[in-house]
Amino acid sequence: MQYDDAIKNRLRRIEGQIHGVANMIEQNKNCKDVVTQLSAVRSAVDRAIGLIVANNLAECIRMDMEKGIIPDKAIQEAVDLLVKSR
Repeated sequence: MQYDDAIKNRLRRIEGQIHGVANMIEQNKNCKDVVTQLSAVRSAVDRAIGLIVANNLAECIRMDMEKGIIPDKAIQEAVDLLVKSR
């Protein structure tokens, strides 16, 4: 699977968020604020996982359809990946 610039940029933003949280901890910021930012990071990671799985699923379905295969296995694998990521 090829990863496009959009997912790479998304991961760089998440990396920046993580650095920001680390700085907050170094500065002894309020626990509530740190947890709020960590929750935002977790949400961003979840969205990145969803985007990657969706793009991969679309690619697998396209390939299966071109081969005349019903993409049941690809769909189940995508669902399993999403469930496993939680």
